[in-house]
Amino acid sequence: MPTPTRLASHRLIGLAVALAVGIAAALGVGGTRIMHSTAAAQAPSPTPGQPLPVERVAPPLDGAVAWLNSAPLGGQALRGKVVLVDFWTYTCINCLRALPYVQAWADKYRAQGLVVVGVHTPEFEFEQELANVRRAVTALGIRYPVAVDSKYRIWQAFDNHYWPAHYFIDAQGRIRHHHFGEGNYAQSEQVIRDLLGEAGHAPPASPFVTVSGSGAQLAPDLAQIGSPETYLGYARAERFASSGGMRADRSYSYTAPSGPALNRWGLGGRWRVGAEQATLLDAGGRIVFRFHARDLHLVLGPGADDKPVRFIVRLDGAAPGPDHGVDCDADGRGAVTSQRLYQLIRSSTPVGEHTFEIEFLDPQVQAFAFTFG
Repeated sequence: MPTPTRLASHRLIGLAVALAVGIAAALGVGGTRIMHSTAAAQAPSPTPGQPLPVERVAPPLDGAVAWLNSAPLGGQALRGKVVLVDFWTYTCINCLRALPYVQAWADKYRAQGLVVVGVHTPEFEFEQELANVRRAVTALGIRYPVAVDSKYRIWQAFDNHYWPAHYFIDAQGRIRHHHFGEGNYAQSEQVIRDLLGEAGHAPPASPFVTVSGSGAQLAPDLAQIGSPETYLGYARAERFASSGGMRADRSYSYTAPSGPALNRWGLGGRWRVGAEQATLLDAGGRIVFRFHARDLHLVLGPGADDKPVRFIVRLDGAAPGPDHGVDCDADGRGAVTSQRLYQLIRSSTPVGEHTFEIEFLDPQVQAFAFTFG
């Protein structure tokens, strides 16, 4: 069973982790907690002027529960095409920041024979739901084909372990290069050009694509990220700072930590902490996190009734003002309306250490994971 890891360029954003318990249970298997090295996982950089090595024959794209933006793409449909397979999931911040490049490559090189296939393989249980994936594909403006891999069949066929992961397949159906994580975009685009040239469809001698992401898709300030991806479900929770510790699968009234140390976090109010997420049972609950990064994101979802959950964000005890993210205003006010990643802080001043707090004015919110940029 794969052990998925979210990767950024030259930096491991989170720890390598077992599959989310809900997904593992659905597949009837468990996972092992291990740590991966980004450097060990990467393919060697292509040597300019030298043919790309053949890594292996690409497996078929069989087993998707649905296809979006396209009919299912099998061997015949892809015969003679250069293919880029992008493994992603819609709450993964690293995937979101890479998507603008993937879309730009799909648009620029389609006429020369490039086919981009997004393979959406879920991390959290709610990402298995087709309606959620369809909504995310529309909201993100993805126009290339997307295979909805909710059963992990394509993931397993590729023996993949990372989000995002890019596999570059030549016109003969062979994997010639792979890249895990964000970054190295010019190198990846050169691989696309080389494979198109081999197939007799040399692309025009135009500059590489230039992408300027916005919101959560803006390139990260990696040198300033001092906080790791942090999960709130007990299966992967670390550095929990509320007194008394975490209580699994039961209602418990937590006291939020006052002045937590860097990268420590805690809950305030009555919550039920499950394997994947913490669920607030009464209005007025809080989450506190001491972090060091430009951006703070939190994967959130409303309760089973899908009613919006209002919240207020505070930064160092005050309204965030110009440091608010795209999903709240300068007063820190916003609402959880769907299961997705919410950008709550984007620092407008030099990056430093801050205390983040979010108070929920309504119950039943579900909180899954913090990520940073």
